[in-house]
Amino acid sequence: MANEPDIRASDAERERVATLLRDHAADGRLSVDELDERLQRAYAARTRSELDALTSDLPARPRPAGAPAPRRGSHLRERFAAYGAVMVLLVVIWAATGADYFWPMWPALGWGMALVTGKWHHPRPRRLSAHR
Repeated sequence: MANEPDIRASDAERERVATLLRDHAADGRLSVDELDERLQRAYAARTRSELDALTSDLPARPRPAGAPAPRRGSHLRERFAAYGAVMVLLVVIWAATGADYFWPMWPALGWGMALVTGKWHHPRPRRLSAHR
C-alpha cells in the first residue's frame, strides 16, 4: 500500500480535542503549563494524527456516572424547538413589514406537516444485495 497522506483535521475536531484536554486538566492529569502547550498545538494541528498525539497518553473519558444517557426523543424536541423559533421569527418579520397577507402560514404548514409525519429525515441508503 502506498503512503497515504494523513487526513486533515477540521475546526470541530480541534475544538473537541481542546475540550478533552481541558477536562483532563480539570481532573489533574495535566498541569497548567502542559495544558497551555497542548492547547496551542491542538489549535495549530493540521492533521488528525497531530491531534491524536496530543491525547495518546491520556485515558479515555467515560461518561460520568450521574450523567444521563442521551434520550431517543431529544432530536425530535430539538426539531420542534427550531421549528417554533423560526416560526416566531417569520411572524415577527411579517408583523414588522405590515403585510396584510399572512404568508408565514405556508412555511409553518409545510415544515409542520414534515415534523408531524416524520418526513424530516433523510432515508438511509439501502444496501445492494450480493446476489440478484
